[in-house]
Amino acid sequence: MLNPEFLQFLYELSQNNNRDWFEKQKKRYVATVKTPFEGLVGEIIERLRKFEPEFQIQPKDCIHRIYRDTRFSADKTPYKTHVSAVFTQKGRKTMEQPGYYLHLEFGNLMLGGGAYFLEKEPLGKLRTVISQDPEAFRALILEKNFVSKYGEIKGDKNKVMPAEFREAVKNEPYLANKQFYFMAELDPEICLSPDFADFVADYFLAAKPLNDYLRKAIEV
Repeated sequence: MLNPEFLQFLYELSQNNNRDWFEKQKKRYVATVKTPFEGLVGEIIERLRKFEPEFQIQPKDCIHRIYRDTRFSADKTPYKTHVSAVFTQKGRKTMEQPGYYLHLEFGNLMLGGGAYFLEKEPLGKLRTVISQDPEAFRALILEKNFVSKYGEIKGDKNKVMPAEFREAVKNEPYLANKQFYFMAELDPEICLSPDFADFVADYFLAAKPLNDYLRKAIEV
């Protein structure tokens, strides 16, 4: 279970994003953020396995490092001011697979997932499946529980479509998407609830039918 110190540390880090401050606060970071978050992710994995039995992963497989890669970035601040985890069959090693995502920072909680990293071939496969039966795709993204939690599908779009989809996109605009992901932005205070892992699992369960569809389409 997370406590208010978890969010407080992330707030202070956002105000003091430098190595000197962080090194002085390292023990506090481990005690109030790193270890509790690992415990939370472990609880979520336990619940996920009830409806995603192939997810044989551990927290270390899912959690992103707090250290930023600044080599090619104009922003040279050394630390992320959020913690996050990706849940797929092999966690961060298979982020190209449709899965689930958890992101926590001071001021924001994000829960989501879907197909975010789509290369040309799997994107083409997915577009083909959708164009062949757009009603089946629509039924999933308009399902009541999914819409109540996530709203709509998000993603960057192609301005110019491949020739084979130029007619189909007129009837199904989502075919222009280069990504098919969903994301809910929520009050971060929710994470302090003792049943937060159940809350997260409930959100992820609502997205499972769509994730199943995305995985199957990409694997065709």
